[in-house]
Amino acid sequence: MVNLATMNKIQIEDKEFEILIQNDNIARRTRLIGIQINVDYENRCPVFIGVLNGSFLFMADLLKEITISCEIGFTKVSSYQGTESSGNVKETLSLPDDLQDRDVILVEDIVDTGLTLSHILTEVYKQNPASVKVCSLLLKPTALKTPIKELDYIGFEITNEFVVGYGLDYNGLGRNLKDIYRAKTVAPLLP
Repeated sequence: MVNLATMNKIQIEDKEFEILIQNDNIARRTRLIGIQINVDYENRCPVFIGVLNGSFLFMADLLKEITISCEIGFTKVSSYQGTESSGNVKETLSLPDDLQDRDVILVEDIVDTGLTLSHILTEVYKQNPASVKVCSLLLKPTALKTPIKELDYIGFEITNEFVVGYGLDYNGLGRNLKDIYRAKTVAPLLP
């Protein structure tokens, strides 16, 4: 259950969230990333692969900024349970199988531990692509457990806190919110 009581604060199930990044800022940053990709891939035809479910809003908005020829595909993996990464990656929708000698751009909503992305990259490289880059709306650098050298396009770096909205969810809820919210921390009670 999502309660949209105010635009700056929301309640999803048992958690309260406060605004972190407004949609106008997301749109501006997405536009800049799109311009950079258009320059970097001029006269090439990359394959954008969205990592579902979280990347769908970001990828849709990003592709509206892409003016070069491109193809689109999707994969679906999961590693989250509630607000924590389980560390176990489950693939539920496989990668496109025609990536040999292609320029691949993986589109993520968020990179935190990097374990899910590392798994996807391993699978992509098995197909011998010409190049691989990662475009992620959010990055939690302090949460990374494995380095990701392909991470070339980043919307925003954020601290290691739980976020929801603009494709990101909490127990399946909140993906439809146009802004990004962070879980409010509750101050400990003093004795």
